[in-house]
Amino acid sequence: MKTRILAVLMVAAVLTSGTALAGWEAFADANAEGKKSERAERESDLYQDGMDEIDDEEYDSAIRLFGKVVEMKGSRADGALYWMAYAMAKLRRRDDALRTIDTLKKAYPSSQWVDDADALALEVRQGRGERVAPERAESDEIKVMAIHSLMNTDPERAFPLLEKILKGPSSKKVKESALFVLSQSSSPRAQALMADLARGSAHPELQKDAIRYLGVSGGSRNRQLLEELYNSSASIEAKREVLQAFMISGDKTRIGTLAKTEKNPKLRRDAIKLLGVMGGRSDLAAMYATETSTELRKEILNAMFVAGDYQRISEIAKTEKDRELRIEAIRRLGVMGKKTADILLGLYASENDMEIRDAVIDGLFVQGNARALIDLSKKETNRQLKREILKKLSVMGNKEAVDYMMELLNE
Repeated sequence: MKTRILAVLMVAAVLTSGTALAGWEAFADANAEGKKSERAERESDLYQDGMDEIDDEEYDSAIRLFGKVVEMKGSRADGALYWMAYAMAKLRRRDDALRTIDTLKKAYPSSQWVDDADALALEVRQGRGERVAPERAESDEIKVMAIHSLMNTDPERAFPLLEKILKGPSSKKVKESALFVLSQSSSPRAQALMADLARGSAHPELQKDAIRYLGVSGGSRNRQLLEELYNSSASIEAKREVLQAFMISGDKTRIGTLAKTEKNPKLRRDAIKLLGVMGGRSDLAAMYATETSTELRKEILNAMFVAGDYQRISEIAKTEKDRELRIEAIRRLGVMGKKTADILLGLYASENDMEIRDAVIDGLFVQGNARALIDLSKKETNRQLKREILKKLSVMGNKEAVDYMMELLNE
């Protein structure tokens, strides 16, 4: 009997010790996980503090904070090395910046920060007067940056390198960068290639980007080239890209001319829309006065709305003979905010046309103008219009509107 009791006690002891060991292991794992989480949080906080110092241009402090992140050797170490180098470059500690970049590339060769670091290294070397040969650049992105610098000092040498990238197998992103560099050059050869690319005669896949960069670069020469391209192209898509480029370059005159004279209805509508984006109020008003097409007049009205020209839209709302266009103008006034409320109320008071009055109610509702609708409701004797006003007030979620509706219920 004693032997059996002793055996049971031994088994119980083994089981108990096993449970205790498992519990201890779980506690140790949880404790280690907690410390790991705290370390990651600490690393994240230091990194963010460093970024805040970069934003505030406190570069010495940023270097110290990012240095602590690097020492932790966590998931943010590579990014911290980049921003350390960036801060050093800002302080003109160029040798230190280059050494830090070298450390980043050796310690974290597959880091996402390597390309940014290469670009920073190029800027640092150029900042201290070095002439970096594009041919020796490690990537096409850095090569384009080096060519950009070379274009300013030796365009005849830079041009063939740039042309090679554009004609070669580089990525679209790299070719877009090369196009931008090309568009900035005043070299005759660069201008000639840019014109060919914009016409689509060389590398059609780059035509759209070439046209856009001509607009970004601006200048009378590029605008003239865009006009020649528009007039000579048979492609609607190419013409649309040119219209966008005119807008980017701020060429309101050419867009205004096309808005008036373009024979293709789609292109003309595009030009009218862009004229509104560019704030061509007087041009739009002159076009509206002479246009006979109701559909195009609607497009012009919409462009006036985009241009913020509520004065002319209110004139149309008051004097336009075409009821459809008047209602369209009233709706636009509603969308333009409470500054047009007095105009809308004046129209409501002077009109007996039910559709016009209904459009004014819609406009005031879109404005969220409960006060104006309440005032109309109190004066309105037409049951149909009053019902429409009350219907709008009931869904506005406005305290003043709710109070008014309660008053009516309690009458």
